[in-house]
Amino acid sequence: MPHYTDSIEKLINSLTRFPGIGRRSAERIVNYILGASRAEINILSEAINKVKEVIRFCKICNNLSEEDTCKICQDSRRQKDIICVVENPSDVLAIEKAGYFNGVYHVLLGSIAPLEGKGPGDLKIDGLLQRIKQDNTQEIIIATDADTEGEITALYLAELLKPRGVKLMRLGIGIPMGSNLEYADATTLSKALESRRPI
Repeated sequence: MPHYTDSIEKLINSLTRFPGIGRRSAERIVNYILGASRAEINILSEAINKVKEVIRFCKICNNLSEEDTCKICQDSRRQKDIICVVENPSDVLAIEKAGYFNGVYHVLLGSIAPLEGKGPGDLKIDGLLQRIKQDNTQEIIIATDADTEGEITALYLAELLKPRGVKLMRLGIGIPMGSNLEYADATTLSKALESRRPI
């Protein structure tokens, strides 16, 4: 195993905390950093700090935003009476890349995961209930992941929302069981949205 200086080893260990970055990838990134100019590294450092300073959750849907409300919630061309419920902001991006959906979103910021001690109270469900009441919502598409936690969350939401008189749909064919929404390609997501089904 290579022997690095303490500062390099600390940076490698920090980078391996990123999703999808193993030790070898972290070493490559460190080598890039060491070979880059001070100006390049300053730009990278400033970009990271800026994101941490300005990014917040949209006060309407919990999507990522630099303002109080995100660009999707601000867009008057979107169908505000159709809400697609997802687990994370990365799921919004995945569906948007498919280019099929023209409604709005509600991000739960997680899923029900009993083994991790996460219950319905840990999710942003209250805001969804308020939106349904205030915005004359006609349809809810539950687009949680097709894994165990996503299915548990979908079933919980279905039971909670059925008495509210809103049309409930679940993503249809296209999303394999056990997979995460953010890794699906645009064609698969388009097909899944197109073939959504009642719960």
